[in-house]
Amino acid sequence: MNFSKLRLKFKISQKKKKQIIKASRTIFWFLTGAILTFVFVSCFGFFAYEKYFSNKVFLGVSVGNADFGGKTKDEVRQYFYQQNLRVSNTTFTLTSDYGVATVSAKEINFGYDINLLSDQAYLIGRSGNFLTDLSTLLQSYFTGVKLSPSYTVDKNKLTKDLKPLSNQINKKAVNAVFKFENNRVTTFTPSNNGEQLNFDKLTNEIYLLAPKLFSTQKPQKIYIKIPVTILYPNITTEKANSLGIKELIGEGHSLFYHSIASRIHNIVLAASRLNGVLVAPGEVFSFDKALGDVSSFTGYQQAYIIQNGKTILGDGGGVCQVSTTFFRAILNSGLPVVERYAHAYRVGYYEEDSPPGIDATIYVPTVDLKFKNDTGRYILVQSAVDLNNLSLAFYFYGTKDGRIVTMTTPVVSNQRPPPPPLYQDDPTLPKGEVKQTDFAAWGADVYFTRTVEKNGKIIISDKFVSNYKPWQAIYLVGTQ
Repeated sequence: MNFSKLRLKFKISQKKKKQIIKASRTIFWFLTGAILTFVFVSCFGFFAYEKYFSNKVFLGVSVGNADFGGKTKDEVRQYFYQQNLRVSNTTFTLTSDYGVATVSAKEINFGYDINLLSDQAYLIGRSGNFLTDLSTLLQSYFTGVKLSPSYTVDKNKLTKDLKPLSNQINKKAVNAVFKFENNRVTTFTPSNNGEQLNFDKLTNEIYLLAPKLFSTQKPQKIYIKIPVTILYPNITTEKANSLGIKELIGEGHSLFYHSIASRIHNIVLAASRLNGVLVAPGEVFSFDKALGDVSSFTGYQQAYIIQNGKTILGDGGGVCQVSTTFFRAILNSGLPVVERYAHAYRVGYYEEDSPPGIDATIYVPTVDLKFKNDTGRYILVQSAVDLNNLSLAFYFYGTKDGRIVTMTTPVVSNQRPPPPPLYQDDPTLPKGEVKQTDFAAWGADVYFTRTVEKNGKIIISDKFVSNYKPWQAIYLVGTQ
């Protein structure tokens, strides 16, 4: 073994290691110095840059398409102020089913959110964290930082301007009330959805229009449908009962202007006797049976009725106003009419809000009005008398089954003038006094048709004919 060669190799190896270590130390300290120098220069540059822009927005910061680098906060504010001024005369016409309201952009302080945007632009690169701010400034300088525009609407002013309209729109939901005793509904309040003007959605729709408004040079006229939130009741009509009564299926209306007090009394009384009546599935409903006895013994007063070809005072005058209104509710509900009779002559009351021919007379117990409940569910009858407007209404509640009702306009033909007035001596009246006991009416033949369609098929097709006699005015002349 040659020990001298081994010693030489070992010495050379040790020398190379020392050289490598020395070189490594030199490189380490060089890099350390370079890094420290870079950090120092960067910090110095950062603080110098920050100092230079101490009251200005950093370069590269923009809002939308507007570059605000080097601008002060006041200059940013002034820019947006001018933009808002440009659209201040833009008007918003807010429409609804209850009316219309118009407000200007100026009235509701609509426009750019000046304070927010000027603060946001200025605070870019000023978070207080050195590394975060340094990174943000580098990004801003080389690639830019683009902020999205923010807009504002003064909700308090908008609410105040829309208060008259919102008072009409806003309605609370109504819970159903249903009380059933002795086969009759004693208390019934159908449920109703409420409504509320949705201010949040409305302001959001205004915000969405902002980019378009600020891209034009002239004030605009904008139309917006006011959004309404539906409020649902906790107890619906369907939940309140187990009879399948959940919604309005039809209604009938009439007016009785110029009625004497006793006639109005009888209308109110007869309508109340039918209020709350239940009609079972498959039942043929009899108006006479539901109404019961019509006489002074059951509370009716004397008013004019048609009897034996004459208009005379009799118990229950005005009840035919109730049967006529009830008949209209049957028609509009699309229910089969089993029995109906027209009046002997045209009665003015029934043509106050309707063409001739849509009436029905009754005379308990011989002349009746009947219909069949073929809906498969119970029907609840509700009446409503409005004494302020002298109107009567019947509402039929049940379950809709998709039937569609089409009625033609009544056709009037063969009109005949009334006979000349008849004057009769009456020894019970003072001499010279004249009293009218019957009223003239033109005769006519009237008919209309009704079609009821369900699931694309016609289930009812009927024709209603009325032959009205010409009616003579009669006067009694006192001879006493």
